[in-house]
Amino acid sequence: MEEQRFGEWIAVRRHDHHVAELVLDRPKAMNAVSQEMATRVAEATAALAADRSVRAVVLTSTHERAFCVGADLKERNSLSDAEMVRQRPYARACYTGVLELPVPTIAAVHGFALGGGFELALSCDVIVADSTAVVGLPEVSVGVIPGGGGTQLLPRRVGAARAAELIFTARRVPAAEALALGLVDELVDEGQDRTEALALAARMAANSPVGLRAAKRALRLGHGLDLRTGLEVEDAAWRAVAFSADRAEGVAAFNEKRTPDWPGE
Repeated sequence: MEEQRFGEWIAVRRHDHHVAELVLDRPKAMNAVSQEMATRVAEATAALAADRSVRAVVLTSTHERAFCVGADLKERNSLSDAEMVRQRPYARACYTGVLELPVPTIAAVHGFALGGGFELALSCDVIVADSTAVVGLPEVSVGVIPGGGGTQLLPRRVGAARAAELIFTARRVPAAEALALGLVDELVDEGQDRTEALALAARMAANSPVGLRAAKRALRLGHGLDLRTGLEVEDAAWRAVAFSADRAEGVAAFNEKRTPDWPGE
């Protein structure tokens, strides 16, 4: 397994089967997102987005009791208003970097995933959580609002009314309830979130890289549009893959009853 570091707190590990793992590794602060950490997440996601060999990404944490506890409030407490304004683009680049990865992304969540930490998970396509997970967007309890996409991503997952209740109460939701409400997609035994997420990523990455990217683009761009417009988005994505080398290989492999050897183009 190859590992590349982005600063002190972020690592990218490249696994077999075209799977990359984006690792949050700031254990002394439970992965609280400082400006430095946000900058490195943005750099790592830019590198992953540019790497055509990557077909799926798993977002993980090295901390035993937390995925990510959100913004670094100790750092925030020391900032002037002007410094807060200057910091904002770095924070946005961090979350949009994860959100805009062009391949399927899976968050492996255990322990606390709160505020910006939960927004990192919400920026992924699928959330796998273990039984210790506690998720929520508690920002209004400290005088701010979700700023990493939470007010937009959460209602897309659970609906406007449920998202409003969760954001306005700032409550923390334990794993079983999170699954029931649709805040997470799969619940696994304690300590199995990373293993299950990597296995799921490998199953996804076995498919056509051209197809995966086009399907994700259609899902993301078409969400929230009226049906007619959404179908046009889908048609454009279909046309992008219908005449690709991957499509030719996929059809040939099916007819020849063998595993495809994807050209990736």
